[in-house]
Amino acid sequence: MEREIVMSTAQIEKAFQAWPQVEPTLRVPHNEREYRQLVKLLDRLVDEVGEDENHPLASLMEVLGVLIEKYEDDNVAELA
Repeated sequence: MEREIVMSTAQIEKAFQAWPQVEPTLRVPHNEREYRQLVKLLDRLVDEVGEDENHPLASLMEVLGVLIEKYEDDNVAELA
């Protein structure tokens, strides 16, 4: 069963305030440097979070994995 995600005005305001600090790290990579930064951050998170799916940063790890995978799908040639 899917749950609907609804942010209150107060939650959105908190996100607006926090975003300038988060955005340099959590962004769609558009070049090799940005991609490498995300991979480095994911490696650090894996060291911290490990296999703990209940860790507060586990969802961040998942988001970074999706961003990295998308970049790789679009930019990294497959080995034949």
